[in-house]
Amino acid sequence: MLYLGSTDDLRKRLSLHNTGHAQSTKSRQPFEIVYYEAYASEKDARMREHNLKLRRNAFAQLKLRLPNTLRAS
Repeated sequence: MLYLGSTDDLRKRLSLHNTGHAQSTKSRQPFEIVYYEAYASEKDARMREHNLKLRRNAFAQLKLRLPNTLRAS
């Protein structure tokens, strides 16, 4: 299972998800980072997240670019 999200502190967010403090992902832990993108602008990061979540084609293309990384997911 893959999870998409944005944060300004990736390590803290991962810890929150893996310790069950995020209600939306509590039943799907543990998580591990297999890929991330960094943006200087929060607006750009949120736009990218929005596009990946709502446009299946963008997410499908991302998965095609990363076959070895996402093979086990």
